[in-house]
Amino acid sequence: MMDWLHAQLWQDGHFRWWEIVGWTGNIVFTARVLVQWYATEKKRQVVVPSLFWWLSLAGSLLLLAYALFSQKNLVFIFSFAFNWVIYVRNLVIHHRHKAAHLECPNCHTDCPPQANFCSVCGTRLPAKA
Repeated sequence: MMDWLHAQLWQDGHFRWWEIVGWTGNIVFTARVLVQWYATEKKRQVVVPSLFWWLSLAGSLLLLAYALFSQKNLVFIFSFAFNWVIYVRNLVIHHRHKAAHLECPNCHTDCPPQANFCSVCGTRLPAKA
């Protein structure tokens, strides 16, 4: 096993850093699905936490770097060249939505922006300016 790993990471006396970048990108990209699955199971409804988008962004940028600097394969490069835009946009939307939430003055529950009353204690929420 160690001989195989050594052969994969060393070539002509040079350490293949881009292999580490590529595998790290794959691991990060896979981790995002596990994060989303865990969050969904925990709430018993489909949930996409912001960590999902951060892992998507990091994983795709690592894989783009690997594609650009190691593989130099146009199909591989273009598969990761533009999807980061969607991940950044979703992070912006997620941030704006979270910032728009209202805090209940009575129980300090985080309530959705369109709510008039706290779902936990029933207190009327202040109007958003």
